[in-house]
Amino acid sequence: MIEVELHGLEVFGHHGATDEERVNGQMFLYDVELEVSDAALSDRLEDAVDYEQVAACVQEVSDARQFALLEALAAAVADEIVARFPVARVRVRVRKPEVRPAGMEVEWSAATVERTR
Repeated sequence: MIEVELHGLEVFGHHGATDEERVNGQMFLYDVELEVSDAALSDRLEDAVDYEQVAACVQEVSDARQFALLEALAAAVADEIVARFPVARVRVRVRKPEVRPAGMEVEWSAATVERTR
């Protein structure tokens, strides 16, 4: 098996627990790890999982609806990747860099979901 990774994929979305977050939107960072077969060793794109298509899938899921929780957003992305692409496993972390719990400084919050075929 081969692992293909996308780290720090920036997607603007209207997700969050508050009305302000959902109305104004914010940037989310996605880290996606895909476990794929050795077929890509052929060195032909048609034998591999095209990470540009995976990135587009992440954008489509984000654009399709608003999520209140990072956990639900990460799960929806992971489920759609498993449905669309020939992967044995996918791990999706959604990071929210613009988080201020009770006025404190935090670099980011995140939720991570893993799915296997």
